[in-house]
Amino acid sequence: MSLLKAINPSRRQFLTGLAGIAALSLVSACTPTIDHRGYLPRAGDLQRVRPGMSKSEVEGLLGSPSTTATINNSGDSYYYISSKFETSGVFDPVETERSVFAIRFDQFDQVQSFAQYGLQDGQIVDINTRKTPTRGRELTILQQIFSNVGGPSLPGF
Repeated sequence: MSLLKAINPSRRQFLTGLAGIAALSLVSACTPTIDHRGYLPRAGDLQRVRPGMSKSEVEGLLGSPSTTATINNSGDSYYYISSKFETSGVFDPVETERSVFAIRFDQFDQVQSFAQYGLQDGQIVDINTRKTPTRGRELTILQQIFSNVGGPSLPGF
């Protein structure tokens, strides 16, 4: 006789439902969570920027920039930065898209040029790769837990 036939019908329904919920939980845990960060322009706003526009016109159209950069005696630049991150399960978020809209102004605060950059245009800058060496040996968590088993104990404990 099969194992499922040996279980009464109400218990079989419960176990089937429980298995379905477990399968659904596993599938939903693998679905990535998408997170948009930074500046999200309205449709068509970036195409409306033209050379010769004033800084105040750009701010009125696009809002405050994500960051600015001042260049000596040449004017400054506005950067509108947005990113898309995907997180799957317990893993760290991964940046899948990046958009940087850079606007350069001349010394009279008029738009001199603008460009749009993506994730493929970026370069990874490693600020500091040096690591501080540690003395002794590194133990795994299991080695740390079991290192005191069977060792000498203090009196009274």
